[in-house]
Amino acid sequence: MQQQIAQFLKDLHVQPFVWNIILIAIAVIVGLLIKLLIGLFVKKKTKNAGRFNFFYSFFRHLGKPLNYFFPLFLFNILLPLMQLPAAVRASLGHIVQIGLIITFSWLLIQCVYLVQDYVFFRYDLKKSNNFRERKIRTQLQYVRQVVIGLIIILAIASALLTFSTMRQLGTGLLTGVGVGGIIIGFAAQRSLGNLLAGFQIAFTQPIRIDDAVIVENEFGRIEEITLTYVVVKIWDERRMILPITYFIEKPFQNWTRTTTELLGTVFIYADYTIPVEPLRNELKRLVKDSPLWNGKAVGLVVTDAKERTVEIRAMVSANDSGKLFDLRCYARENLLKFINEHYADHLPKVRAELEPIAGMKHEPAS
Repeated sequence: MQQQIAQFLKDLHVQPFVWNIILIAIAVIVGLLIKLLIGLFVKKKTKNAGRFNFFYSFFRHLGKPLNYFFPLFLFNILLPLMQLPAAVRASLGHIVQIGLIITFSWLLIQCVYLVQDYVFFRYDLKKSNNFRERKIRTQLQYVRQVVIGLIIILAIASALLTFSTMRQLGTGLLTGVGVGGIIIGFAAQRSLGNLLAGFQIAFTQPIRIDDAVIVENEFGRIEEITLTYVVVKIWDERRMILPITYFIEKPFQNWTRTTTELLGTVFIYADYTIPVEPLRNELKRLVKDSPLWNGKAVGLVVTDAKERTVEIRAMVSANDSGKLFDLRCYARENLLKFINEHYADHLPKVRAELEPIAGMKHEPAS
């Protein structure tokens, strides 16, 4: 084959260097052209795809790796046709092989993000009752990190296996066995514990993405779950970073474990003489007129009688914690307004009875 090509170039009076440059140019141009044609085809098929734009997502994630993969793939095919010494061709082929491993791994990683875009579109967290969406996203976020980690490990092992002197190390990485693995396992017990805790959280799901939780006496939402830690977004925009094992080993409150719907209470303290039924009717009127109420629960009862006041508890319900907080503030503010306007004399009072002390004479003021 090499002799035939050499004779062909000799007949055409083409130098081997020029011939090699032509082959490289063909690989680059044809590779980029294939990528362009695929892009035009995808754009045509997805121009009416709705809010999820596959073309945009495809090229946002896979555009850059395809720019390198196709030219390298074609160059690898055309490499035997190049006029090069055997040693140079072997070295160049080795470099191209490693490049293909890297770019193909890059493509696989970006495909994971492409799938993530579709899942994020399919399971939108903006729904009022987003229990299923949070469950799927929590599993996806953890599985994505594990899959990407496995792709990177396999890529490194595959690249090492191309070196004859490094095959033993590459095989060790690929199989994950041996004395080195055992030593690393003992040294990284905490990291392995985090990894196993992550698997447990991903599939048993004591927490999910966007869950409303109380941890360390702070209210917030689960913003991110990684392989080793969890990010909780506090209501005042602070972030609390906790090890993932925290949610396996320590107690915490999850307000949206089974549903996003919540009950909330408002406590008001008033005098013993306050009439309760008008307050109950006013609360029902207030929540009925509020779009924050989900129409399921409302009530007002006297829950305690203290030394100087009675404790009145108003209970309301909403579809999620954000709406519940706003509804509680709305109910508290307007119940206080109602009491001030209609029953101001029934606000908390301090009563005292004055009696003269025996043996003391009352002197009239001069």
